Amino acid sequence: MSEDKKMINEKNTEFIDNSEITDEQINKLKEENTDLKDKWQRALADYQNLERRTQTEISQRVSEKTNNLLLNFLNIYEDFLRAENSLSKEKIDTSGIIAVIKNMENILAENNIKPIEAVGEIFDPQLHEALSMVEDSTLDDGTITQEVSKGYISGKAILKPSKVIVSKKKN
Repeated sequence: MSEDKKMINEKNTEFIDNSEITDEQINKLKEENTDLKDKWQRALADYQNLERRTQTEISQRVSEKTNNLLLNFLNIYEDFLRAENSLSKEKIDTSGIIAVIKNMENILAENNIKPIEAVGEIFDPQLHEALSMVEDSTLDDGTITQEVSKGYISGKAILKPSKVIVSKKKN
């Protein structure tokens, strides 16, 4: 038998054979066991919390980067819309630009990116950015009368708020 095994066996035998173990020693070992178990459970909980926080942070960073990319894509998409509008006013063939715009719209739809409906809706500071107010006695306060710039939403994330003009009742 190896020296290590002899020592372990001697220690185990010594511990087991020792009939003079006191209640105080047993209680001390129980307390030590309980203390170690508590420390282990706290360490496990700390690890699980760290793992959860890390996953949340990674998810938030990926979402943030994706939304920034989509916002840049939306800006280019809107540039194409303005270019098509400008060229069609000058009676220039815009069929190529229209094809690109349709492809971009397909990409937006595939990624669940939708325009925010604004005109006729009640102003919502989460979805809209008010640029100005106009007095109009025929509309309720806070009704959006005009959309200056289209807003977009992806799931629950606002990629870009709609820039709008809001009504105010005349006094």
